[in-house]
Amino acid sequence: MDENTGFEKILAFSRPLETPVLVMDLSIVKNKYQELANDFPQATIYYAVKANPSREVLSVLDEQGSNFDIASRFELDQVLALGIDSNRLSYGNTIKKAKDIAYFYEKGVRLYASDSEQDIRNLAIHAPKSKIYMRILPDECSTADWPLSRKFGCNPEMAYDLLVLAKKLGLQPYGISFHVGSQQRDIEQWQHALYRCASLTKRLRESEHIDIEMINMGGGFPATYKYPNPPMQEYALKINKFLHEEFGKNYPRTIIIEPGRSLVADSGTLISEVILVSKKTNTSAFRWVYIDAGLFNGLIETLDESIKYRITSEKTGTVDKTILAGPTCDSMDVMYENDKVDLPGNLVQGDRLYIHATGAYTSSYASVAFNGFPPINTICIP
Repeated sequence: MDENTGFEKILAFSRPLETPVLVMDLSIVKNKYQELANDFPQATIYYAVKANPSREVLSVLDEQGSNFDIASRFELDQVLALGIDSNRLSYGNTIKKAKDIAYFYEKGVRLYASDSEQDIRNLAIHAPKSKIYMRILPDECSTADWPLSRKFGCNPEMAYDLLVLAKKLGLQPYGISFHVGSQQRDIEQWQHALYRCASLTKRLRESEHIDIEMINMGGGFPATYKYPNPPMQEYALKINKFLHEEFGKNYPRTIIIEPGRSLVADSGTLISEVILVSKKTNTSAFRWVYIDAGLFNGLIETLDESIKYRITSEKTGTVDKTILAGPTCDSMDVMYENDKVDLPGNLVQGDRLYIHATGAYTSSYASVAFNGFPPINTICIP
């Protein structure tokens, strides 16, 4: 299905729906999964549930054979309720309560991420003999639209010590993981991270007789936003080449990838209604367009104008550079002011805007009831 045909499908389905509403085309999710599986045939896919935890999305990915990366006990319960076996799950959040580790272990999960000594000690107590993979800090990832290089992970020197400690405490030092940043457009970042993984793996094997079996390359693969990215096939070609270059004959037994955005973003269209069109002065060069979806109810990734969505209207004609803002009584609820949006000059209240590639980190990021606005309604179509 080409892009125009897919949009016509969304358009026809969404006309009678109240806005704001996120419409997910599940056929695109299937296609994206198959594309990724074909591009990385040696890898096990763990879908990052946090990207879009809709039951229908999880069910489709379950049917495709995906495993699942879980961030909380609430996500765990949701996935287990679908009948998905716990041996297809990982607890990928490095920040977790001891009682939650015990809960995951009780439910049968045996694969855990970590990056700190206290967490390793908690895992040894509450998830004995489990497989542990250590998350390392990547290089500076400013080339990602949504960097992840500060809060999670530790430097390789600390990762070495923690994996040694894990073994002493009866855990299985199983793997090393990294994340080069979400919507990463610089493919070379994977090579830098894989070099660190290979060096750490070699040192652990030679000095501590610890055999690292798994490398988890995280996510970071792109969705189709306003500005172009290299095609997924180019990502796969280069990353697979990096793996062989860095590991050679010591190629890991298991490779994991944790896509979220790249699997589900392109399948979603957020439909929003124009509430108001105004200017701040009689001589202002720019309009403000206020819509019923904003920073707090679906578009939080526009914070600092990080993620730049493609936005269209059914209206045609001359377009103007427009400031786009949300509906709440909060002055930070402005999506695009510096990088203004090209919108039809004849846009009026009641018109609809279509925000594309919004299937990831929209409904799952929306506030519960800020200013009383409810979370975004999500509807899935086959």
